[in-house]
Amino acid sequence: MKVGLFIPCYINAIYPDVGVASYKLLKSLGVDVDYPLDQTCCGQPMANAGFEDEASKLALRFDDLFKQYDYIVGPSGSCVAFVKLNHPGILAKEGHQCESAGKIYDLCAFIHDVIKPEKLKARFPHKVSIHNSCHGVRELMLSAPSELNIPYFNKLRDLLQLVEGIEIFEPSHVDECCGFGGMFAVEEQAVSVCMGRDKIRHHMETGAEYITGADSSCLMHMQGVIERDKLPVKIIHIVEILASQL
Repeated sequence: MKVGLFIPCYINAIYPDVGVASYKLLKSLGVDVDYPLDQTCCGQPMANAGFEDEASKLALRFDDLFKQYDYIVGPSGSCVAFVKLNHPGILAKEGHQCESAGKIYDLCAFIHDVIKPEKLKARFPHKVSIHNSCHGVRELMLSAPSELNIPYFNKLRDLLQLVEGIEIFEPSHVDECCGFGGMFAVEEQAVSVCMGRDKIRHHMETGAEYITGADSSCLMHMQGVIERDKLPVKIIHIVEILASQL
């Protein structure tokens, strides 16, 4: 089983430690993982802004680079969901059949559903509140969407329960948006900030020291609000917790 590690732009440019932790975590679980050095953006920002022609070039490059792998794994629900759900349609307009979309997994989903570890080499003696991102919940089913009224599950929680010393919480309004939403945070800045403040308040009401999640874009947005408002809570990507002793 050969795995290609996809590192999205936010992680590559702003949170490189998350990328390093992703690689270390996969290696520690016995995965034959490769990091293609020539990878670029998946095209999501261009497509979201209406420039699908520009996105199609990046989608084609992504498919050419990653289709050789048995699995493609990325530590970002948003970008993984874009590749999985949007690349096939974008590339079909160019007469190209997308081969990578059916192989891609969010890193947490890959570990939870494919690797299925019974224990992890991780210790994090802190109170942590889980942030369930919109893409992770509603497009990748990392947790049960509240509007479906189905039995609750949360793959992030399942993995965190393998971490020694951790105390896990989830906020009220468990899958409510944090207000980032890509271009939404740029075009509707005031609304986005209000939503972020509400979400952070719900997390802080749990008594958590850290807010964690699988989407760096959501975490970045909340971190900006936290730093501006000088709030007593920290942000950490879930992969950094799962790889905390590596």
